[in-house]
Amino acid sequence: MSETTPTVVLVHGAFADAGSWSGVIAELQAAGVPVIAPPNPLRGLAADAAYIASLTAQIDGPVVLVGHSYGGAIITVAGRAENVVGLVYVAAYVLEEGESLGELQGRFPASPLVENLKEWAYPLPGGDTAVEVTIAAAAFPSVFAADVAEDVTKVLAAAQRPLAAGAFAEKASAAAWRTTPAWALVAGADNAINPEVERFGAMRAGATVVEVEGASHAVAVSQPKTVAEVILQAVRAAQ
Repeated sequence: MSETTPTVVLVHGAFADAGSWSGVIAELQAAGVPVIAPPNPLRGLAADAAYIASLTAQIDGPVVLVGHSYGGAIITVAGRAENVVGLVYVAAYVLEEGESLGELQGRFPASPLVENLKEWAYPLPGGDTAVEVTIAAAAFPSVFAADVAEDVTKVLAAAQRPLAAGAFAEKASAAAWRTTPAWALVAGADNAINPEVERFGAMRAGATVVEVEGASHAVAVSQPKTVAEVILQAVRAAQ
């Protein structure tokens, strides 16, 4: 890749961490593409997007933002940073400005994720508490990673990071795809986000869409080469 190669910023979603991008990172590095996978705070759409936007703005040169799952909502808002030249949605939510995750999901039949969330309490400044959610461990393999080896899914289930429940009701303050080219990978057998939600959002955004038949929500883990190729399409288009 040339000196103008964009830096790829990989934003993980709920119930995962930056390690979920390991295979994709290896593929991008092998292709000579600079890449970072920052931690996503998972505390709320506005706060998380502000964090990713701030990090992005501090990178020299152009950036391609990639969001998995809830990370798609984040890059939709954070993608307004001036140096963002492409957006890639991986089994992700693609929100419209003024729309929440709950509103987008509500247009379609619920996925198995909804009935398999476990609630936890966490402290807020001042002594109050709020609710965060994870996927019940027993349901994690089938809901999140049905095409991943069982021994790996057990580790992923144990290491999952919770999402603040309030994030589902927060409305997106921007829709960066209105002014920035977008690509989307739809996981055809996703049990965490209804694939119809992914298709609808991607089509509405005018994204270049790749559908991976039989892929679970954890497609970045099970098929990193496929995910990396979609990202490389965005990188090449931006050069």
